[in-house]
Amino acid sequence: MWCRRCCAKTQRNNVSAAAKIVLGAVSAAYPLLWYFGRNNGAFFWLAALMCGLWLLRALTQRERGQRVVALILAAFFAAVLLLRLPQSMYWYPVWVSLLMLALFGGSLFAKQSLIERLARLQTPDLPPEGVRYTRRVTQIWCVFFVLNGSMAAALVLMRQYDWWALYTGIVSYVLMGLLLGGEWVYRKIVLKLCGRLLVYLS
Repeated sequence: MWCRRCCAKTQRNNVSAAAKIVLGAVSAAYPLLWYFGRNNGAFFWLAALMCGLWLLRALTQRERGQRVVALILAAFFAAVLLLRLPQSMYWYPVWVSLLMLALFGGSLFAKQSLIERLARLQTPDLPPEGVRYTRRVTQIWCVFFVLNGSMAAALVLMRQYDWWALYTGIVSYVLMGLLLGGEWVYRKIVLKLCGRLLVYLS
């Protein structure tokens, strides 16, 4: 019995990990897949694929907030398919930014911010200054999602689909990488140098 439970748990974990990887890859390529495939019959298979992947993600996700996000996005693509609204496919990056904003922003009103929860996975005894820092980083990500979603929405409303594909498919990922890299440099190098300088001066 115990062996069966372990095998079932391992299998669920493998399915969840595989779904996460595939969903991440398809979501990253989504803007370019839709832009170059929109006139070549990509609507049905891409919308159905995204709906299925997000639904699978929801079924295998344990964290409530992320499960709700996955269900909303699965429902979005299901509605797009049923109502046959190919133009709505452009709004997927906007929905992602809005839901990530809700996820990050909502955590600011909880006991621990989202970044703090992630930080505590490596540092369970996070000091008060670490709590304040992770809260500030969470706020910065909220600002990013507001700006990112606004830019994507503006490009859709102006029907600048070439620029939409460029921004949502390339530029936004570059900006996210710069934000992640900049935060890492600041945390690992700048803060440590400042700490050593304060110790030296004292």
